[in-house]
Amino acid sequence: QVQLVESGGGSAQAGGSLRLDCTASGYRYNKIYCVAWFRRAPGKAREKVASINLHGYVTKYSESVKGRFTIYQDNAKKMVYLQMARLNPDDTAEYYCAATQYSGGSCWDYDYDYWGQGTRVTVSS
Repeated sequence: QVQLVESGGGSAQAGGSLRLDCTASGYRYNKIYCVAWFRRAPGKAREKVASINLHGYVTKYSESVKGRFTIYQDNAKKMVYLQMARLNPDDTAEYYCAATQYSGGSCWDYDYDYWGQGTRVTVSS
């Protein structure tokens, strides 16, 4: 069973930066996984913001964060990070790390099976 734990949320001023960390355990040996970051802002639907293929390092971003957020990994540490820059109040949300086993195509298109508990990001103007 894959387990994910997010950390690194907090408060930032508009224009500032934060990094979110996702620590994974329980990956099956010799299996490839996708990891994605989602967010849910108050009163809004959940939004997928970034995904990465842990084998091919292929990444994809939503238009709302492209050019400002970077998803990257450290496979040795079983960590996936979301570096967020040029934050604005619209980035205020609960952020979730999610994973699923990869079997071809783009990680962006997958439904995700394993979820962390979330970490809160608040951006003030």
